[in-house]
Amino acid sequence: MKFKGMMTAAAALLAAGVAGAEEVHVYNWSDYIDESLLAKFEQETGIKLVYDVFDSNEILETKLLAGGSGYDVVVPTGSFLQRQIQAGVFQKLDRSKLPNLANMWDLISERVAKYDPGNEYSVNYMWGTTGIGVNVAKVKEVLGEDAPINSLALIFDPANMEKLSQCGVHFLDTPSEVIPAALAYLGENPDAQDMETISKAEPVIAAVAPYVQKFHSSEFINALANGDICVAYGWSGDILQARDRAVEAGNGAEIVYNIPKEGALMWFDQLAIPADAPNPDAAHKFINFMMDAQNSAAASNYVYYASGNKAAQEFLNEDVIGDPSIYPDEETLSHLYTTSPWDPKVNREVNRMWTKIKSGT
Repeated sequence: MKFKGMMTAAAALLAAGVAGAEEVHVYNWSDYIDESLLAKFEQETGIKLVYDVFDSNEILETKLLAGGSGYDVVVPTGSFLQRQIQAGVFQKLDRSKLPNLANMWDLISERVAKYDPGNEYSVNYMWGTTGIGVNVAKVKEVLGEDAPINSLALIFDPANMEKLSQCGVHFLDTPSEVIPAALAYLGENPDAQDMETISKAEPVIAAVAPYVQKFHSSEFINALANGDICVAYGWSGDILQARDRAVEAGNGAEIVYNIPKEGALMWFDQLAIPADAPNPDAAHKFINFMMDAQNSAAASNYVYYASGNKAAQEFLNEDVIGDPSIYPDEETLSHLYTTSPWDPKVNREVNRMWTKIKSGT
């Protein structure tokens, strides 16, 4: 995942080839789409697609709250979306322009309603979990055969992390995901809203932070795939992409993704239209295009994330629809938690705490 302004080469070529056309500006997570879909959208609609990427909700939120981002479609995660709806950042969707809404999965739409009541402002793009990516051989080499690779103890027990620092560990640079995980590890409510509870996570994360090679929300994909690190606390599909890149490289690295037994965050990334979008009509066309069953399936098959599109399921590859780390079974679903946005005062305190943890002060 990269930063805004770094268009992929494919997207740049597309943009150059449709000069003078109507434009739609999309701001999505990096490594999060089958790029052939970008060309397909332009061919089908005649609309020039300008596609930029980000790698954290915090970056996206800063741009949205400042206003005038210039984007027509953005992809916030549910808990951030909720806070942004309250701040008046988005416009309601015009359902008459979205006939493919009929393809969406009621189960996911109902869960998303926690963040977007009535699904008035957004449509699910992908959903997934946050858990542990492991280079199995390297971890067992430093921790032994009984390494707790399916437990948060792997990353929050300082004794484990001290040893794992020999082969490298990355954490997401995302307090809204790492802090709830630390609370789950302690047996506390991962969706705690009070600083008294939230602050219990600080000593847990601070104790292992010196052993974290990098807090970053995208570099872990290639680092894990290339064998530069042996553990990543990250997003399910990104770790599965790392697994596939390792296989393609033929480097012998066996990468697995595990949902921790103590529980994992279930998150939802949503397509939404900023209130000041320059071209809301084209934005609706892009969202409807992505809700097409085959287009949605193509994106899922490429990025290894689950889709909130029920009609897409018949077009999913077996290694996607049949993988319980992507489409969890009922028992696994029961161990997943969701989180709500912290209020502004708590959010400021959390950000200060996070900066302190990372700096080691």
